[in-house]
Amino acid sequence: MVSSGLMSSVPTVPHGSAAGPDAPVCAASERAPASNDDPLLLRAYRGEPVERVPVWFMRQAGRSLPEYRAVREHAGLFEICRTPELAAEVTLQPVRRLGVDAAILFSDITLPLAAAGIDLEIVPGVGPVIAEPIRSTADLRRLRPFHPDEDAPYVAETVRLAVAELDVPLIGFAGGPFTLASYLIEGGPSKTHARTRKMMYGEPLLWRRLLEELADIAIASLRSQVTAGAEAVQIFDSWAGALDPDSYRDFVLPASRRIFSATADLNVPRIHFGVCTGELLPLLAAAGADVVGVDWRVPLDAARTRLGEEITVQGNLDPALCLAPWEILAEHVRAVLDRGGGTGHVFNLGHGVLPETSPDVLRRIVEHVREHTDAGPRTEDAERSVPRV
Repeated sequence: MVSSGLMSSVPTVPHGSAAGPDAPVCAASERAPASNDDPLLLRAYRGEPVERVPVWFMRQAGRSLPEYRAVREHAGLFEICRTPELAAEVTLQPVRRLGVDAAILFSDITLPLAAAGIDLEIVPGVGPVIAEPIRSTADLRRLRPFHPDEDAPYVAETVRLAVAELDVPLIGFAGGPFTLASYLIEGGPSKTHARTRKMMYGEPLLWRRLLEELADIAIASLRSQVTAGAEAVQIFDSWAGALDPDSYRDFVLPASRRIFSATADLNVPRIHFGVCTGELLPLLAAAGADVVGVDWRVPLDAARTRLGEEITVQGNLDPALCLAPWEILAEHVRAVLDRGGGTGHVFNLGHGVLPETSPDVLRRIVEHVREHTDAGPRTEDAERSVPRV
């Protein structure tokens, strides 16, 4: 991938190089020949020059949309995920309303865990809660291999239904190994991940077995989604930023590399994302990612310096800015775009859409990104066409 010209002169390890301790075990996925007929998003993910910066939002399908809340009045989260017609509808909703350049599958990173034998429920206001956390070798036996076609066929069917209706790419996803391990060990969300790190440092063999099994679950899930029609995939290792670089390198990177190595032959862009991962960015790339999602704490030009020119960046507007007055929000949108540099950048938030965000604001951001980066002429009429909030 060729990124923009805003690169620092600081030497970096090329993606796929054998040099350096953090070099990926395999190069980024081999690409089919580039075509101008390919969707804008995919060309941007490949780092090709594009006519404008594409835009989509993490958690664009969900709580901020009134049409999603209407669906939730009659069905719980897992019920929606397990009903292809409902999950496909929710996946399509933000594309219709916001005009984004990608759909992302409506599902949950913990869904394969439940399908693989873990007693898990989504508690409103809390998140995933595990009835019996995994804290011993005996506990680990409850986590069986995940077979998507048998355990969760509704996910692939959701992908097929959504793709049949879309004119933009669908992004599939899976949970990253540290984040899923934390849910399993803590029994639910955690601010400190204390039990998780206790196992990681104190029982490294058990930890390694757990992460290998979680990596294999992610691999099976991603491969099934791509086979069904997903054109890109994202690994959400949201809580990996709880670790320092040495700990991530020693205890998580091998499992992350396992995922990216086993999906390289799928020939789709693969994105790696975590929150508070500014110090981990080179390691997220070293796992084998084509694209690295950057949260709002690291300016994109600084992220590029850390990542190297072959990695596309995704992000990274602070989600809370979507609640600010438009003049301030628009200024920050332009700042993200300017730091992103155009080529090798996909605009997104630095984390998920907040529930209280107005869909009209998201739509306005989409229009503003297009107007600010479109290579074509910009007119006063175009500016007036942006919906006001």
